[in-house]
Amino acid sequence: MGRIELELDQLRGMIGVRVTHEGMRCVVIEVLEDGPSLVLQQVGESVIQPNQFGDPQRRVPATCTVPVLTADRTALHPAFLALELDEEE
Repeated sequence: MGRIELELDQLRGMIGVRVTHEGMRCVVIEVLEDGPSLVLQQVGESVIQPNQFGDPQRRVPATCTVPVLTADRTALHPAFLALELDEEE
């Protein structure tokens, strides 16, 4: 099975797209070249961000990273395939 080569510009076109990831409504905010991976920000949810000493600092939007390809780069990652487009704008 051959390796999958993706154009990063195609993935960057997903920035701003609303998706559902593991039951949470999110928006794609960034594409990481290494991997590649999508960075998702939860809509309407925030977490407490600690400072460098672990003390609670401020509330920020929760984010997560979803890999696009499997580790061997021969298939799309199941987490990427499980993303559902959010038709509600």
